[in-house]
Amino acid sequence: MKKNIVLCITGASGSIYGYRLLEVLYEMDFNIDLIISTAGAVVLREELDLSVKDLQERFPKVRMVSEKAVADKVASGSRLIEYAGVLVAPCSMSTLGCIANGINQNLIHRVCEVALKERVPLVLIIRETPYSILHIENMLKVAKAGAVILPASPAFYHRPKSLEELVDFVVGKALDSLRIEHNLYKRWKLKD
Repeated sequence: MKKNIVLCITGASGSIYGYRLLEVLYEMDFNIDLIISTAGAVVLREELDLSVKDLQERFPKVRMVSEKAVADKVASGSRLIEYAGVLVAPCSMSTLGCIANGINQNLIHRVCEVALKERVPLVLIIRETPYSILHIENMLKVAKAGAVILPASPAFYHRPKSLEELVDFVVGKALDSLRIEHNLYKRWKLKD
């Protein structure tokens, strides 16, 4: 399995999903390229009291990449094919709209566009409610192009007892989409 991954954190509420993916992938010894949008950094601070500097200190092996670094190696298809996938967690509706319409305003948008054209797995953890018709149309466009649309909608069959278990379910489903083995939640099983 390829052990390189791009993780993007955008400005939607739900930065806990990106942070938890960062923790899990780091523990699994993935080579992580982390791109945090300007709005993503604001939400990370608001929701988790964490700064980009805090993440650099907690995860020293992570390669932090500026959203402005549009010439970075992950912007190239010949390099991105060396990656297991691209995760956007959370994915704002603004980011979704740019991806769906081929608009590249930053490196996150470019990486997602390259992932689609190179058939590198792209998983977008959508965090918005309710959806407008524009959101739904953009999700459909991106799904038709090959991305996985993964709403941040935890299940309850595993009887979660904490917020962490709800988050781990969504994070686990994102890892499932990339065929990365984990034990973050109990798989479905009927009780006898």
